[in-house]
Amino acid sequence: MNHNDHAPNITGMPLEAAVEHITGADPRFALTQACIHGTAYTVFANAPANLRALLQKSADTYGHRDLLVYQDQRWNHGQFCDEVLRLAHGMVEQLEVAPGDRVAIAMRNYPEMLVLIMAAASIGAVVVPMNAWWSADELVFALEDCGARVVFADGPRYEAVASHAKAHNIALVAVRDAKGSLSYEQIKDRPEPVTWPAVPLDPDDDFAVLYSSGSSGTPKGVVLTHRGAISAVHSLVMFKEMTPLINPTADAPPPPQTASLIVTPLFHVTALNSMFLQGLATGAKIVLIYKWDPDLAVGVINSEQITRFVGVPTQSVELMDAARRQDQDLPSLAGIVAGGAKRPAAQVSLLAQAFPRAMIGSGWGMTETNGLGIVASGPDYVERPETAGRLTPPLQQALIVDEQGREVPTGQIGELIIKSPANMRCYLNQPEATRSTLRDGWLYTGDLARMDDEGFFYIVDRKKTIIIRGGENISCLEVEGALHHHPGISEACVFPIPDERLGEVVGAAVYLLPDSDVTESKLQHGLASHLAAFKIPERIWFWPTPLPRGGTGKIDRHSIRSECTNIPTPIPAGDNHG
Repeated sequence: MNHNDHAPNITGMPLEAAVEHITGADPRFALTQACIHGTAYTVFANAPANLRALLQKSADTYGHRDLLVYQDQRWNHGQFCDEVLRLAHGMVEQLEVAPGDRVAIAMRNYPEMLVLIMAAASIGAVVVPMNAWWSADELVFALEDCGARVVFADGPRYEAVASHAKAHNIALVAVRDAKGSLSYEQIKDRPEPVTWPAVPLDPDDDFAVLYSSGSSGTPKGVVLTHRGAISAVHSLVMFKEMTPLINPTADAPPPPQTASLIVTPLFHVTALNSMFLQGLATGAKIVLIYKWDPDLAVGVINSEQITRFVGVPTQSVELMDAARRQDQDLPSLAGIVAGGAKRPAAQVSLLAQAFPRAMIGSGWGMTETNGLGIVASGPDYVERPETAGRLTPPLQQALIVDEQGREVPTGQIGELIIKSPANMRCYLNQPEATRSTLRDGWLYTGDLARMDDEGFFYIVDRKKTIIIRGGENISCLEVEGALHHHPGISEACVFPIPDERLGEVVGAAVYLLPDSDVTESKLQHGLASHLAAFKIPERIWFWPTPLPRGGTGKIDRHSIRSECTNIPTPIPAGDNHG
Protein backbone atom coordinates (compact mmCIF):
# COMPACT_ATOMS: atom_id res chain seq x y z
CA MET A 1 0.00 0.00 0.00
CA ASN A 2 1.33 3.41 -0.94
CA HIS A 3 1.18 6.21 1.58
CA ASN A 4 -1.17 8.20 -0.69
CA ASP A 5 -3.85 5.47 -0.76
CA HIS A 6 -5.92 7.02 2.05
CA ALA A 7 -5.32 10.66 1.10
CA PRO A 8 -8.39 12.71 0.11
CA ASN A 9 -9.02 12.68 -3.63
CA ILE A 10 -7.83 16.16 -4.53
CA THR A 11 -6.90 16.88 -8.11
CA GLY A 12 -3.37 18.16 -8.53
CA MET A 13 -1.78 20.08 -11.35
CA PRO A 14 -0.20 18.29 -14.28
CA LEU A 15 3.59 18.49 -14.17
CA GLU A 16 3.82 21.03 -16.99
CA ALA A 17 1.24 23.32 -15.34
CA ALA A 18 3.02 23.09 -11.99
CA VAL A 19 6.33 24.05 -13.63
CA GLU A 20 4.73 27.05 -15.36
CA HIS A 21 3.08 28.15 -12.11
CA ILE A 22 6.10 27.93 -9.83
CA THR A 23 8.57 29.47 -12.29
CA GLY A 24 6.19 32.38 -12.82
CA ALA A 25 5.01 32.91 -9.24
CA ASP A 26 8.09 32.16 -7.11
CA PRO A 27 11.06 34.50 -7.74
CA ARG A 28 13.46 31.82 -6.49
CA PHE A 29 12.74 29.77 -9.59
CA ALA A 30 12.39 32.49 -12.22
CA LEU A 31 14.07 31.61 -15.50
CA THR A 32 16.27 33.47 -17.94
CA GLN A 33 18.76 32.71 -20.71
CA ALA A 34 22.55 32.58 -20.48
CA CYS A 35 25.32 31.90 -22.96
CA ILE A 36 27.77 29.34 -21.56
CA HIS A 37 30.88 28.65 -23.60
CA GLY A 38 29.09 29.77 -26.75
CA THR A 39 25.84 27.83 -26.23
CA ALA A 40 22.50 29.26 -25.05
CA TYR A 41 20.84 27.60 -22.06
CA THR A 42 17.83 28.20 -19.85
CA VAL A 43 19.08 29.02 -16.34
CA PHE A 44 17.71 30.17 -13.01
CA ALA A 45 17.74 33.97 -12.78
CA ASN A 46 17.95 34.22 -8.99
CA ALA A 47 19.75 31.09 -7.81
CA PRO A 48 22.95 31.53 -5.77
CA ALA A 49 25.74 32.44 -8.17
CA ASN A 50 28.19 29.92 -6.72
CA LEU A 51 28.64 27.46 -3.87
CA ARG A 52 30.07 30.08 -1.53
CA ALA A 53 26.86 32.06 -1.95
CA LEU A 54 24.85 28.90 -1.31
CA LEU A 55 26.76 28.32 1.94
CA GLN A 56 26.30 31.91 3.05
CA LYS A 57 22.57 31.75 2.42
CA SER A 58 22.41 28.48 4.37
CA ALA A 59 24.11 30.00 7.40
CA ASP A 60 21.97 33.16 7.27
CA THR A 61 18.68 31.29 6.84
CA TYR A 62 19.11 28.14 8.93
CA GLY A 63 21.92 29.07 11.34
CA HIS A 64 20.72 27.17 14.44
CA ARG A 65 19.24 24.16 12.68
CA ASP A 66 21.15 20.90 12.78
CA LEU A 67 23.07 20.38 9.55
CA LEU A 68 25.60 17.61 10.06
CA VAL A 69 25.63 14.62 12.40
CA TYR A 70 28.34 11.98 12.66
CA GLN A 71 28.25 9.58 15.61
CA ASP A 72 28.31 11.87 18.67
CA GLN A 73 29.37 15.03 16.77
CA ARG A 74 26.92 17.71 15.62
CA TRP A 75 27.15 20.94 13.66
CA ASN A 76 24.34 23.36 13.00
CA HIS A 77 24.38 25.38 9.77
CA GLY A 78 26.15 28.29 11.46
CA GLN A 79 28.80 26.14 13.14
CA PHE A 80 29.50 24.30 9.91
CA CYS A 81 29.90 27.58 8.05
CA ASP A 82 32.31 28.85 10.72
CA GLU A 83 34.50 25.75 10.38
CA VAL A 84 34.46 26.09 6.59
CA LEU A 85 35.65 29.69 6.81
CA ARG A 86 38.41 28.88 9.28
CA LEU A 87 39.66 26.10 7.07
CA ALA A 88 39.38 28.26 3.94
CA HIS A 89 41.61 30.96 5.46
CA GLY A 90 44.06 28.31 6.70
CA MET A 91 44.30 26.79 3.23
CA VAL A 92 45.18 30.17 1.75
CA GLU A 93 47.58 31.31 4.47
CA GLN A 94 49.32 28.04 5.41
CA LEU A 95 49.09 26.02 2.20
CA GLU A 96 49.06 28.94 -0.26
CA VAL A 97 46.11 27.49 -2.16
CA ALA A 98 45.11 29.83 -4.99
CA PRO A 99 42.04 30.01 -7.24
CA GLY A 100 42.12 27.19 -9.77
CA ASP A 101 44.44 24.97 -7.70
CA ARG A 102 43.29 21.37 -7.37
CA VAL A 103 42.79 20.20 -3.79
CA ALA A 104 42.48 16.41 -3.54
CA ILE A 105 40.55 14.69 -0.75
CA ALA A 106 41.17 11.00 -0.08
CA MET A 107 39.05 9.63 2.75
CA ARG A 108 35.94 7.72 3.71
CA ASN A 109 32.69 9.43 4.73
CA TYR A 110 34.00 11.76 7.44
CA PRO A 111 32.52 15.19 8.24
CA GLU A 112 35.87 16.83 7.41
CA MET A 113 35.32 15.89 3.77
CA LEU A 114 32.26 18.14 3.51
CA VAL A 115 34.02 21.00 5.28
CA LEU A 116 36.96 20.65 2.90
CA ILE A 117 34.75 20.64 -0.19
CA MET A 118 33.01 23.86 0.78
CA ALA A 119 36.24 25.52 1.97
CA ALA A 120 37.98 24.82 -1.33
CA ALA A 121 34.96 26.01 -3.29
CA SER A 122 34.80 29.21 -1.24
CA ILE A 123 38.33 30.27 -2.23
CA GLY A 124 38.00 29.35 -5.90
CA ALA A 125 40.00 26.14 -5.68
CA VAL A 126 38.88 22.99 -7.48
CA VAL A 127 38.12 20.07 -5.20
CA VAL A 128 39.00 16.52 -6.29
CA PRO A 129 37.21 13.93 -4.10
CA MET A 130 39.09 10.71 -4.73
CA ASN A 131 37.64 7.23 -4.58
CA ALA A 132 38.50 5.83 -1.15
CA TRP A 133 38.25 2.27 -2.50
CA TRP A 134 41.02 2.81 -5.02
CA SER A 135 44.37 1.08 -4.76
CA ALA A 136 47.51 3.12 -4.21
CA ASP A 137 48.23 3.02 -7.94
CA GLU A 138 44.78 4.35 -8.78
CA LEU A 139 45.11 7.14 -6.22
CA VAL A 140 48.47 8.11 -7.67
CA PHE A 141 47.02 8.06 -11.20
CA ALA A 142 44.32 10.53 -10.19
CA LEU A 143 46.81 12.78 -8.38
CA GLU A 144 48.96 12.93 -11.50
CA ASP A 145 45.96 13.36 -13.79
CA CYS A 146 44.44 16.26 -11.87
CA GLY A 147 47.73 17.90 -10.87
CA ALA A 148 46.75 18.33 -7.23
CA ARG A 149 49.16 20.38 -5.16
CA VAL A 150 47.47 19.58 -1.82
CA VAL A 151 46.00 16.31 -0.52
CA PHE A 152 43.91 15.83 2.61
CA ALA A 153 43.83 12.14 3.56
CA ASP A 154 42.69 9.80 6.30
CA GLY A 155 44.97 7.07 7.67
CA PRO A 156 44.90 4.35 4.97
CA ARG A 157 44.90 6.86 2.09
CA TYR A 158 47.66 8.92 3.74
CA GLU A 159 49.92 5.88 3.80
CA ALA A 160 49.00 4.96 0.23
CA VAL A 161 50.05 8.33 -1.27
CA ALA A 162 52.74 9.48 1.17
CA SER A 163 55.76 8.48 -0.90
CA HIS A 164 54.28 9.95 -4.10
CA ALA A 165 53.41 13.20 -2.34
CA LYS A 166 56.91 13.54 -0.94
CA ALA A 167 58.55 12.80 -4.28
CA HIS A 168 56.39 15.36 -6.12
CA ASN A 169 56.32 18.10 -3.49
CA ILE A 170 52.59 17.74 -2.82
CA ALA A 171 51.44 19.05 0.56
CA LEU A 172 49.93 16.10 2.44
CA VAL A 173 47.58 16.92 5.33
CA ALA A 174 46.56 14.28 7.89
CA VAL A 175 42.86 13.91 8.74
CA ARG A 176 41.28 11.84 11.53
CA ASP A 177 43.37 8.68 12.02
CA ALA A 178 46.24 9.77 9.76
CA LYS A 179 49.57 10.62 11.39
CA GLY A 180 51.72 13.32 9.81
CA SER A 181 53.60 16.54 10.40
CA LEU A 182 50.69 18.67 9.15
CA SER A 183 47.12 18.07 10.27
CA TYR A 184 43.63 19.23 9.41
CA GLU A 185 43.25 20.68 12.91
CA GLN A 186 46.36 22.82 12.46
CA ILE A 187 45.08 24.22 9.17
CA LYS A 188 41.72 25.30 10.61
CA ASP A 189 43.03 26.44 14.02
CA ARG A 190 42.26 30.19 14.00
CA PRO A 191 41.15 31.68 17.32
CA GLU A 192 40.13 35.04 15.84
CA PRO A 193 36.82 35.58 13.97
CA VAL A 194 36.97 34.88 10.27
CA THR A 195 35.34 36.63 7.34
CA TRP A 196 34.15 35.51 3.93
CA PRO A 197 36.95 35.13 1.37
CA ALA A 198 37.19 38.05 -1.02
CA VAL A 199 38.18 35.93 -4.03
CA PRO A 200 35.82 36.62 -6.96
CA LEU A 201 33.93 33.56 -8.20
CA ASP A 202 32.35 33.33 -11.64
CA PRO A 203 29.35 30.98 -11.99
CA ASP A 204 31.17 29.10 -14.74
CA ASP A 205 34.40 28.61 -12.78
CA ASP A 206 35.34 24.99 -12.14
CA PHE A 207 34.15 23.63 -8.82
CA ALA A 208 35.19 19.95 -8.80
CA VAL A 209 36.71 17.05 -10.65
CA LEU A 210 34.82 13.83 -9.96
CA TYR A 211 36.18 10.63 -11.41
CA SER A 212 33.92 8.16 -13.15
CA SER A 213 33.75 4.75 -11.55
CA GLY A 214 36.48 3.23 -13.71
CA SER A 215 34.87 -0.21 -13.67
CA SER A 216 37.16 -0.89 -16.61
CA GLY A 217 39.76 1.16 -18.39
CA THR A 218 41.15 4.42 -17.06
CA PRO A 219 38.85 6.61 -14.92
CA LYS A 220 37.78 9.91 -16.47
CA GLY A 221 37.94 13.15 -14.51
CA VAL A 222 34.58 14.88 -14.95
CA VAL A 223 35.00 18.66 -14.61
CA LEU A 224 31.99 20.33 -12.96
CA THR A 225 31.33 24.04 -12.50
CA HIS A 226 29.66 26.11 -9.79
CA ARG A 227 26.74 26.87 -12.12
CA GLY A 228 26.42 23.20 -12.99
CA ALA A 229 26.16 22.12 -9.36
CA ILE A 230 23.80 24.99 -8.45
CA SER A 231 21.60 24.24 -11.48
CA ALA A 232 21.24 20.62 -10.42
CA VAL A 233 20.60 21.38 -6.75
CA HIS A 234 18.17 24.24 -7.42
CA SER A 235 16.22 22.03 -9.85
CA LEU A 236 15.86 19.40 -7.12
CA VAL A 237 14.77 22.05 -4.61
CA MET A 238 12.15 23.31 -7.08
CA PHE A 239 10.90 19.79 -7.71
CA LYS A 240 10.43 19.31 -3.96
CA GLU A 241 8.50 22.59 -3.76
CA MET A 242 6.26 21.46 -6.65
CA THR A 243 5.23 18.18 -5.02
CA PRO A 244 2.24 19.63 -3.08
CA LEU A 245 0.99 21.19 -6.32
CA ILE A 246 1.09 17.85 -8.17
CA ASN A 247 -0.06 15.63 -5.27
CA PRO A 248 -2.03 17.86 -2.87
CA THR A 249 -3.51 16.54 0.38
CA ALA A 250 -6.17 18.19 2.52
CA ASP A 251 -5.10 19.67 5.86
CA ALA A 252 -1.62 18.22 5.51
CA PRO A 253 0.57 19.18 8.48
CA PRO A 254 3.81 21.04 7.80
CA PRO A 255 6.49 18.50 6.87
CA PRO A 256 9.23 17.93 9.44
CA GLN A 257 12.79 19.05 8.80
CA THR A 258 14.23 16.83 6.11
CA ALA A 259 16.76 14.46 7.64
CA SER A 260 18.84 12.50 5.13
CA LEU A 261 20.99 9.48 5.88
CA ILE A 262 24.01 9.34 3.57
CA VAL A 263 24.98 5.72 2.96
CA THR A 264 26.81 6.12 -0.36
CA PRO A 265 30.28 7.62 -0.78
CA LEU A 266 30.67 11.39 -0.66
CA PHE A 267 33.21 11.13 -3.46
CA HIS A 268 30.31 10.48 -5.84
CA VAL A 269 27.70 12.86 -7.15
CA THR A 270 24.57 11.38 -5.56
CA ALA A 271 25.74 11.83 -1.97
CA LEU A 272 27.58 15.09 -2.67
CA ASN A 273 25.03 16.99 -4.77
CA SER A 274 21.66 15.33 -4.38
CA MET A 275 22.06 14.81 -0.64
CA PHE A 276 24.55 17.23 0.91
CA LEU A 277 24.32 20.32 -1.31
CA GLN A 278 20.56 19.99 -1.53
CA GLY A 279 20.54 19.75 2.27
CA LEU A 280 22.45 23.03 2.51
CA ALA A 281 19.91 24.68 0.23
CA THR A 282 16.83 23.42 2.10
CA GLY A 283 17.92 23.50 5.74
CA ALA A 284 18.07 19.73 6.02
CA LYS A 285 19.91 17.60 8.53
CA ILE A 286 22.59 15.34 7.02
CA VAL A 287 23.57 12.21 8.95
CA LEU A 288 26.73 10.31 7.98
CA ILE A 289 27.73 6.74 8.71
CA TYR A 290 31.27 5.60 8.05
CA LYS A 291 30.28 2.65 5.90
CA TRP A 292 27.11 0.81 4.99
CA ASP A 293 25.69 -1.39 7.74
CA PRO A 294 21.94 -2.07 7.42
CA ASP A 295 21.49 -2.98 11.08
CA LEU A 296 23.25 0.20 12.17
CA ALA A 297 21.18 2.17 9.65
CA VAL A 298 17.93 1.01 11.26
CA GLY A 299 19.05 2.39 14.62
CA VAL A 300 20.26 5.69 13.16
CA ILE A 301 17.03 6.16 11.19
CA ASN A 302 15.01 5.81 14.38
CA SER A 303 17.28 7.85 16.66
CA GLU A 304 17.71 10.75 14.20
CA GLN A 305 14.19 10.53 12.74
CA ILE A 306 15.54 10.14 9.22
CA THR A 307 12.98 11.10 6.57
CA ARG A 308 14.98 10.46 3.37
CA PHE A 309 17.01 7.41 2.41
CA VAL A 310 18.90 7.29 -0.90
CA GLY A 311 21.09 4.35 -1.83
CA VAL A 312 21.81 1.79 -4.50
CA PRO A 313 18.93 -0.73 -4.89
CA THR A 314 20.70 -3.43 -2.87
CA GLN A 315 20.86 -1.09 0.13
CA SER A 316 17.08 -0.49 0.07
CA VAL A 317 16.46 -4.24 0.14
CA GLU A 318 19.03 -4.83 2.88
CA LEU A 319 17.45 -2.02 4.93
CA MET A 320 14.04 -3.66 4.49
CA ASP A 321 15.41 -7.02 5.64
CA ALA A 322 17.23 -5.48 8.63
CA ALA A 323 14.07 -3.64 9.71
CA ARG A 324 12.12 -6.89 9.58
CA ARG A 325 14.75 -8.73 11.64
CA GLN A 326 14.59 -5.99 14.27
CA ASP A 327 10.78 -5.71 14.06
CA GLN A 328 11.03 -2.01 13.17
CA ASP A 329 8.77 -0.27 10.64
CA LEU A 330 10.84 2.97 10.43
CA PRO A 331 7.85 5.35 10.64
CA SER A 332 9.88 8.54 10.08
CA LEU A 333 10.90 7.53 6.54
CA ALA A 334 9.03 9.63 3.99
CA GLY A 335 11.13 8.69 0.97
CA ILE A 336 13.21 5.70 -0.14
CA VAL A 337 15.03 6.40 -3.38
CA ALA A 338 17.36 4.29 -5.50
CA GLY A 339 20.21 5.87 -7.45
CA GLY A 340 23.34 4.72 -9.22
CA ALA A 341 21.75 1.63 -10.76
CA LYS A 342 18.34 0.57 -12.00
CA ARG A 343 16.18 -1.00 -9.31
CA PRO A 344 14.75 -4.39 -10.35
CA ALA A 345 11.03 -3.91 -11.00
CA ALA A 346 10.12 -6.73 -8.62
CA GLN A 347 11.53 -4.72 -5.69
CA VAL A 348 9.25 -1.70 -6.13
CA SER A 349 6.02 -3.24 -4.81
CA LEU A 350 7.92 -5.08 -2.06
CA LEU A 351 9.34 -1.81 -0.74
CA ALA A 352 5.97 -0.03 -1.06
CA GLN A 353 4.37 -2.77 1.03
CA ALA A 354 7.17 -2.84 3.62
CA PHE A 355 7.22 0.96 4.05
CA PRO A 356 3.62 2.13 3.45
CA ARG A 357 4.31 5.67 4.76
CA ALA A 358 7.25 6.23 2.43
CA MET A 359 7.30 7.46 -1.15
CA ILE A 360 9.29 4.88 -3.13
CA GLY A 361 11.39 6.47 -5.85
CA SER A 362 14.20 5.99 -8.31
CA GLY A 363 16.51 8.38 -10.08
CA TRP A 364 18.67 8.33 -13.17
CA GLY A 365 21.57 10.74 -13.37
CA MET A 366 25.24 10.86 -14.21
CA THR A 367 28.40 12.37 -12.84
CA GLU A 368 28.45 14.28 -16.13
CA THR A 369 25.03 15.85 -15.35
CA ASN A 370 25.83 16.76 -11.74
CA GLY A 371 23.40 14.00 -10.79
CA LEU A 372 20.45 15.77 -12.42
CA GLY A 373 18.34 13.70 -14.76
CA ILE A 374 15.16 11.65 -14.53
CA VAL A 375 13.04 10.87 -11.46
CA ALA A 376 10.20 8.44 -10.73
CA SER A 377 8.34 8.35 -7.43
CA GLY A 378 5.12 7.49 -5.68
CA PRO A 379 2.10 6.07 -7.51
CA ASP A 380 3.63 6.75 -10.94
CA TYR A 381 6.61 4.55 -10.02
CA VAL A 382 4.57 1.78 -8.36
CA GLU A 383 2.33 1.62 -11.43
CA ARG A 384 5.34 1.69 -13.81
CA PRO A 385 8.15 -0.08 -11.93
CA GLU A 386 10.22 -0.40 -15.11
CA THR A 387 10.35 3.35 -15.74
CA ALA A 388 13.25 5.66 -14.91
CA GLY A 389 10.68 8.45 -14.61
CA ARG A 390 10.21 11.85 -16.18
CA LEU A 391 12.75 14.56 -16.88
CA THR A 392 13.39 16.80 -13.86
CA PRO A 393 12.29 20.33 -14.82
CA PRO A 394 12.81 23.13 -15.67
CA LEU A 395 16.32 23.47 -17.18
CA GLN A 396 16.84 20.18 -18.99
CA GLN A 397 16.00 19.11 -22.50
CA ALA A 398 16.17 15.47 -23.58
CA LEU A 399 16.01 13.63 -26.87
CA ILE A 400 16.33 10.02 -27.94
CA VAL A 401 18.35 9.78 -31.13
CA ASP A 402 19.63 7.24 -33.62
CA GLU A 403 23.23 6.64 -34.68
CA GLN A 404 23.11 9.71 -36.93
CA GLY A 405 21.85 11.96 -34.13
CA ARG A 406 18.29 12.14 -35.51
CA GLU A 407 15.39 12.05 -33.06
CA VAL A 408 13.56 8.71 -33.15
CA PRO A 409 9.76 8.38 -32.96
CA THR A 410 8.08 8.01 -29.57
CA GLY A 411 8.42 4.47 -28.28
CA GLN A 412 11.49 3.60 -30.30
CA ILE A 413 14.88 2.89 -28.75
CA GLY A 414 17.83 5.21 -29.25
CA GLU A 415 20.56 6.97 -27.31
CA LEU A 416 19.43 9.39 -24.61
CA ILE A 417 21.01 12.84 -24.92
CA ILE A 418 20.63 15.73 -22.47
CA LYS A 419 21.08 19.51 -22.81
CA SER A 420 21.35 21.39 -19.51
CA PRO A 421 23.47 24.00 -17.72
CA ALA A 422 24.09 21.27 -15.13
CA ASN A 423 26.16 19.27 -17.60
CA MET A 424 29.90 18.93 -17.12
CA ARG A 425 32.31 21.37 -18.73
CA CYS A 426 34.62 18.63 -20.05
CA TYR A 427 36.58 15.49 -19.31
CA LEU A 428 39.88 16.48 -17.71
CA ASN A 429 42.81 16.11 -20.12
CA GLN A 430 40.67 14.17 -22.61
CA PRO A 431 39.64 16.50 -25.47
CA GLU A 432 38.66 13.70 -27.84
CA ALA A 433 36.37 12.06 -25.28
CA THR A 434 34.91 15.49 -24.53
CA ARG A 435 34.17 16.17 -28.20
CA SER A 436 32.57 12.76 -28.57
CA THR A 437 30.34 13.21 -25.53
CA LEU A 438 29.48 16.94 -25.73
CA ARG A 439 28.14 18.08 -29.09
CA ASP A 440 26.47 21.48 -29.60
CA GLY A 441 25.51 21.61 -25.93
CA TRP A 442 24.07 18.08 -25.90
CA LEU A 443 25.57 15.38 -23.70
CA TYR A 444 25.49 11.95 -25.31
CA THR A 445 24.88 9.69 -22.34
CA GLY A 446 25.71 6.31 -23.87
CA ASP A 447 22.42 4.98 -22.45
CA LEU A 448 19.85 3.37 -24.71
CA ALA A 449 16.33 4.46 -23.83
CA ARG A 450 12.80 4.90 -25.06
CA MET A 451 10.07 7.36 -24.08
CA ASP A 452 6.33 6.70 -23.99
CA ASP A 453 3.62 9.15 -25.02
CA GLU A 454 3.22 10.39 -21.41
CA GLY A 455 6.86 11.46 -21.18
CA PHE A 456 8.11 8.56 -19.07
CA PHE A 457 11.59 7.35 -19.95
CA TYR A 458 12.72 3.74 -19.86
CA ILE A 459 16.45 3.05 -19.74
CA VAL A 460 16.96 -0.08 -21.81
CA ASP A 461 20.68 -0.61 -21.27
CA ARG A 462 24.13 0.83 -21.67
CA LYS A 463 24.92 1.29 -25.32
CA LYS A 464 27.95 -0.99 -24.99
CA THR A 465 26.26 -3.75 -22.97
CA ILE A 466 23.52 -4.76 -25.36
CA ILE A 467 23.93 -8.44 -26.21
CA ILE A 468 23.57 -9.03 -29.95
CA ARG A 469 22.58 -12.67 -30.41
CA GLY A 470 22.36 -13.59 -34.06
CA GLY A 471 21.16 -10.07 -34.92
CA GLU A 472 18.66 -9.89 -32.03
CA ASN A 473 19.31 -7.22 -29.41
CA ILE A 474 18.96 -8.35 -25.79
CA SER A 475 18.92 -6.00 -22.82
CA CYS A 476 21.12 -7.07 -19.91
CA LEU A 477 18.84 -5.16 -17.55
CA GLU A 478 15.77 -6.98 -18.82
CA VAL A 479 17.31 -10.39 -18.13
CA GLU A 480 18.56 -9.23 -14.72
CA GLY A 481 15.05 -8.06 -13.87
CA ALA A 482 13.65 -11.47 -14.78
CA LEU A 483 16.27 -13.24 -12.65
CA HIS A 484 15.28 -11.08 -9.66
CA HIS A 485 11.76 -12.51 -9.82
CA HIS A 486 13.17 -15.78 -8.48
CA PRO A 487 12.89 -15.76 -4.67
CA GLY A 488 16.25 -17.48 -4.21
CA ILE A 489 18.35 -14.80 -5.93
CA SER A 490 19.96 -11.96 -4.01
CA GLU A 491 22.02 -10.39 -6.84
CA ALA A 492 22.34 -10.96 -10.58
CA CYS A 493 24.59 -9.71 -13.34
CA VAL A 494 24.07 -10.43 -17.05
CA PHE A 495 26.68 -10.10 -19.79
CA PRO A 496 27.52 -11.38 -23.27
CA ILE A 497 29.58 -14.50 -23.82
CA PRO A 498 31.03 -15.41 -27.22
CA ASP A 499 29.39 -17.98 -29.45
CA GLU A 500 30.84 -19.27 -32.70
CA ARG A 501 27.44 -19.54 -34.41
CA LEU A 502 25.52 -16.56 -33.06
CA GLY A 503 28.33 -14.18 -32.18
CA GLU A 504 27.09 -13.63 -28.62
CA VAL A 505 24.75 -15.41 -26.25
CA VAL A 506 23.55 -14.54 -22.77
CA GLY A 507 25.56 -15.35 -19.64
CA ALA A 508 24.76 -14.56 -16.02
CA ALA A 509 26.36 -14.59 -12.59
CA VAL A 510 24.13 -14.85 -9.53
CA TYR A 511 24.56 -14.68 -5.78
CA LEU A 512 21.95 -16.71 -3.90
CA LEU A 513 20.17 -16.10 -0.64
CA PRO A 514 21.18 -18.41 2.24
CA ASP A 515 19.77 -21.96 2.08
CA SER A 516 18.59 -21.52 -1.52
CA ASP A 517 18.53 -24.76 -3.53
CA VAL A 518 18.49 -23.04 -6.94
CA THR A 519 20.26 -24.82 -9.79
CA GLU A 520 21.12 -23.69 -13.29
CA SER A 521 18.40 -25.80 -14.88
CA LYS A 522 15.77 -24.62 -12.40
CA LEU A 523 16.63 -21.00 -13.11
CA GLN A 524 16.55 -21.49 -16.86
CA HIS A 525 13.21 -23.27 -16.63
CA GLY A 526 11.76 -20.55 -14.38
CA LEU A 527 12.83 -17.79 -16.76
CA ALA A 528 10.78 -19.29 -19.57
CA SER A 529 7.65 -17.60 -18.21
CA HIS A 530 9.34 -14.17 -18.22
CA LEU A 531 11.59 -14.15 -21.27
CA ALA A 532 11.70 -15.24 -24.89
CA ALA A 533 13.78 -18.38 -25.33
CA PHE A 534 16.67 -16.55 -27.00
CA LYS A 535 17.03 -14.25 -23.96
CA ILE A 536 17.46 -17.01 -21.38
CA PRO A 537 21.10 -17.32 -20.17
CA GLU A 538 22.88 -20.28 -21.69
CA ARG A 539 25.46 -20.29 -18.88
CA ILE A 540 24.91 -19.29 -15.26
CA TRP A 541 27.76 -18.92 -12.77
CA PHE A 542 26.95 -19.18 -9.05
CA TRP A 543 28.98 -16.68 -7.01
CA PRO A 544 29.93 -17.72 -3.44
CA THR A 545 29.96 -14.12 -2.16
CA PRO A 546 28.13 -10.87 -3.03
CA LEU A 547 28.93 -9.84 -6.59
CA PRO A 548 31.97 -7.55 -7.06
CA ARG A 549 31.23 -3.83 -7.30
CA GLY A 550 32.98 -0.87 -8.82
CA GLY A 551 33.80 2.48 -7.25
CA THR A 552 30.19 3.74 -7.20
CA GLY A 553 28.82 0.60 -5.59
CA LYS A 554 27.34 -0.68 -8.85
CA ILE A 555 27.85 -4.31 -9.80
CA ASP A 556 31.04 -4.53 -11.88
CA ARG A 557 29.72 -6.20 -15.02
CA HIS A 558 33.02 -6.15 -16.90
CA SER A 559 35.17 -7.78 -14.22
CA ILE A 560 32.53 -10.45 -13.55
CA ARG A 561 32.33 -11.24 -17.26
CA SER A 562 36.11 -11.46 -17.43
CA GLU A 563 36.38 -13.80 -14.47
CA CYS A 564 33.53 -16.03 -15.62
CA THR A 565 34.60 -16.38 -19.22
CA ASN A 566 38.36 -15.70 -19.04
CA ILE A 567 37.92 -12.95 -21.61
CA PRO A 568 40.10 -9.86 -21.04
CA THR A 569 38.04 -7.01 -19.64
CA PRO A 570 37.25 -4.63 -22.52
CA ILE A 571 37.96 -0.92 -22.35
CA PRO A 572 34.61 0.74 -23.15
CA ALA A 573 33.92 4.28 -24.25
CA GLY A 574 33.33 5.12 -20.60
CA ASP A 575 31.16 4.30 -17.61
CA ASN A 576 29.34 7.60 -17.28
CA HIS A 577 27.07 6.98 -14.34
CA GLY A 578 27.51 8.80 -11.10
